[in-house]
Amino acid sequence: MRKITFILISTIVSISFLLTACGSAATPAPTSAPAPTEAQSPTTAPTAEALSGNISVSGAFALYPMMTVWAAEYTKLNPNVKFDVQGGGAGKGMTDTLAGAVDIGMISRKITSDEEAKGAFWVAVTKDAVFPVVSAKNPVAADLIAKGISQDTFHKIFITGEIKTWGDVVGKPEVKDLIHVYTRSDSAGSADTWAQFCGGKVQADILTAAIGVNGEPALVDTVSKDPLGITYSNLNSVFDATSGKLVAGALVPPIDANKNGIADPDEYFQTKADAVGAVASGKYPSPPSRFEYLATKGKPTGLTLAFINWILTDGQKFLDAAGYVPLTPDQQAESQTKLK
Repeated sequence: MRKITFILISTIVSISFLLTACGSAATPAPTSAPAPTEAQSPTTAPTAEALSGNISVSGAFALYPMMTVWAAEYTKLNPNVKFDVQGGGAGKGMTDTLAGAVDIGMISRKITSDEEAKGAFWVAVTKDAVFPVVSAKNPVAADLIAKGISQDTFHKIFITGEIKTWGDVVGKPEVKDLIHVYTRSDSAGSADTWAQFCGGKVQADILTAAIGVNGEPALVDTVSKDPLGITYSNLNSVFDATSGKLVAGALVPPIDANKNGIADPDEYFQTKADAVGAVASGKYPSPPSRFEYLATKGKPTGLTLAFINWILTDGQKFLDAAGYVPLTPDQQAESQTKLK
């Protein structure tokens, strides 16, 4: 009798299971994500309709640190989205974009009409700046800090080569130390921007005798170790990402923007916060302050479009902490309108 009872109970359980399964098939479970708990931040919770796929990015060293932050934050929202982010310079970013080798190019200079004719589509996503850099062991460092360097002097150092000694820079002819001018050997947005500030138009206008160094980190490191060197650098390459102070061995000589022959307090930057503040307020000249762009081959669609739209909205809140200047509401709207 017990055996028969066990068989009946097993049969009833099996039938109940089948009926439950049939009911589940007829009424699908909701696909929306649950509301975040108190311990789960809304900014890190996956979106209701999580995206998936791969996004490849290459280009400007200036935008590379910010792109790694954006990629990490976007992955928190969409765990099935994978990123491959590479530096290499703005020139590489544009070349890779036009060749279809990457989905997005990071460009730290204006996009040319020739590049647009080849299919380059672009939007501004943030703002930063290029700064002059010398070694902290420069023989006239104290004079540079006190007097600054005028735009005309930069022109004569980087474009015409008329000024050849550090004594000539600070008005001390007895100082005969020759200036060692360094520049990027690879195609770089920072080089274009600095050339424009110095009175040229493009990277090729920088002194042909300048010593070429490949890549932003190597350029800053080289000049920091050469007491007679001078170059230019992206904001986030010359200021340490963790401490916010100048990288070891580097000095940012003031730009005497108002041409009064002295370096005013708001022209001398020793921390990233001070530099970012000057760029955001417009006190730092433009150029060398500039917009940073993302470029695609043709107008972006699908996952790439969703990511760039996110950068222009929620992604803007991560810029301050990373040492970049967010777009104004009008600038955001302009880039978003262009994407539609």
